[in-house]
Amino acid sequence: MMRLLRTSAVWLLIAAAALYAGDWLVFKLRGSPTDRITVSLFVSAPLKNNKQEIDYLGQEEWSCAKTLFPQLPYAEDQSIPCWYLRKHTNQVTTY
Repeated sequence: MMRLLRTSAVWLLIAAAALYAGDWLVFKLRGSPTDRITVSLFVSAPLKNNKQEIDYLGQEEWSCAKTLFPQLPYAEDQSIPCWYLRKHTNQVTTY
């Protein structure tokens, strides 16, 4: 039983690595396509009695990569996939 579990885990890791590599290859072959999405920025500050104050900081355009996975993890721009950023247009920073 443990041998089957180990074999399944190895094949699952191989499949995940192949999917990520395929996503990277398509991203590079398409010329690293990006998009710009408007994001609303908020800051959350703690108050007394376990309450939070949320302040609106404005809107900003963020660059995103048209991929399934983050492909440029060390770059400021294009590190977030567009499908994720479209669903999370409100970004809250907590102090």
